[in-house]
Amino acid sequence: MSALLILAVIIGAVLLIAIGIYNRIVALNQRGDQAFADVDVQLRQRQDLVPNLVETVKGYASHEKDTLEAVIEARNAAIAAQGPAAQSAAEGMLGAALGKLFALAEAYPDLKANTNFLELQRELSDIENKIAAARRFYNNSIQEYNTVIQQVPGVFIAPMGNFKERDFFEIPEASREQVEQAPEVKF
Repeated sequence: MSALLILAVIIGAVLLIAIGIYNRIVALNQRGDQAFADVDVQLRQRQDLVPNLVETVKGYASHEKDTLEAVIEARNAAIAAQGPAAQSAAEGMLGAALGKLFALAEAYPDLKANTNFLELQRELSDIENKIAAARRFYNNSIQEYNTVIQQVPGVFIAPMGNFKERDFFEIPEASREQVEQAPEVKF
């Protein structure tokens, strides 16, 4: 009788531990979803700012049609992208197109002095900082989640709930060079 009781206690303890680990995986998965939603909100704000920026530039540099169209195409691709990998690539293209737009602004002193353009540029810079922070939080959440499902005992429990490794939100290779270069400051 006592052997049966000991076996029941051991099975009960193992079951409670498994339930605890499963619940932790669920919580980390939900945290990753919430973190991705935060990144998505910031990306949408940037995408919503782009048409205003293009319209402002269009008034000063209407003959720069190719650059303006490239920005709009990149914005539309970013809006349509789904999931971290696709959104990351599309946002990299949008970032590169916006870089060309701001480089274009250097050739138009009246545009550089336009208060509307300067305000949009400031807002975009602020949003970029928020995107970077949201991306860091997302990647941290995913790193923690992936670690739990790859370590013992999570590696045995994760398949039961169909939990799979998730992708990080990485900066695309094309944009990485721009990010890694220090900005040039002129006085």
